[in-house]
Parts: sequence; structure tokens; C-alpha cells
Amino acid sequence: MIVVDYGVGNLSSVCNMLRKVGAEVSVSSDAEEILAADKLVLPGVGHFDHGMNRLDASRLRGVLERYALELRRPVLGICLGAQILGRGSEEGTAAGLGWIDMHCLRLPALPGLRVPHMGWAPVSQRRPCPLLDGAAADARYYFVHSYYLDCADQSDVVGTSEHGIEFASVVQRGHIFGTQFHPEKSLRHGMAVMRAFSEYCPDE
Repeated sequence: MIVVDYGVGNLSSVCNMLRKVGAEVSVSSDAEEILAADKLVLPGVGHFDHGMNRLDASRLRGVLERYALELRRPVLGICLGAQILGRGSEEGTAAGLGWIDMHCLRLPALPGLRVPHMGWAPVSQRRPCPLLDGAAADARYYFVHSYYLDCADQSDVVGTSEHGIEFASVVQRGHIFGTQFHPEKSLRHGMAVMRAFSEYCPDE
């Protein structure tokens, strides 16, 4: 498994969590290594446009598109890495990867609620998904975000969470997954998500 280094994200934290669940993982920005990987993780922290600009500067967009859309191998986007799976964001003007038909919207500033949303929250599972199937009843995950995933096709929404409004916190389209929360910061519940992804085998 490769954690993609495109200039943003908690690379060491993601790798450490994956290694704890027994995954063989390395960090890379090399096209050949990425295309040879059995799975990819797209981490991400920060501004949407900055993330996409860094990705384009790394010249990896075409490599990632080949990996996900032609080779059809599993990809997990985390936080900003999940947001860039969509078409774009209110946070900026850059075009996302567009693999999932979604747009990122800003969380509304409501009385008594702070934006960004920071802290622990549960995920209500909407449909079966390898990342969440079998999750503990008391599962909570760690969030740090000001924007949320708004899917045009509700069948792409796997799980939802709440911060003033209900929003998509886990998405899936086929072999492409995204979590708005940080599994690498979510202790044993995040570890379960990482283990599930590391063991995921898509149907042929």
C-alpha cells in the first residue's frame, strides 16, 4: 500500500496507524511505485485549492486517474483527501478529481456551534460498506473540518454525522472511499477502519 505524498497531509500518522494493523505501507510520490501499489491512501489537511495546486504541481493527477479509473484499484481519501475526490469546493475555485459527483460546502455557523467542527462524533451508517461493517456500537471518530461532502447521488453516501446539520462523513463509489474524519487520529475505532481498508478486496 502507498500513502501518496503530494505535499499535504499527516503522512507519518497515517502510516503508523496502517502499520499497527499489519499493513505493508510506504510513502511515495513516484509514478511507477504508485501504479504498482495494491491500494492508495490520499491524506490531506488544509485548504482545498492548496491541496489541488500541490497535487497538480506534483504531476500526479494523471497517474492517480489511471490508477483509480483505468486500473480500478482501491483508493481511500482522508479529510481533504476525501474532499478532492469530488468536483470542487466552496473553499476555492480549483477543480477536484471528480471521481465522485460531490461538492464541498461550508458548515453553517449556527448559535452555540463552532466552525471548524473539531472533536469526536459518531457515524450513522446508511448502507453496507467494508470500512464500517462491524463497527462497534460506541464508535466515535475524530473530525477537524470547516467544509463537508455534499453528494449529488445519495447512493454514494455510506455514513452521516452531525454538526448543526447532518452531513456525509463516509462516501463510497465502487472501489473509491472517502472519510471526512481522521481514522489515523480516531484510536481503536479509526484502527478498525484502517484494518478494513487494508483487508479490502474488490470484486473482480
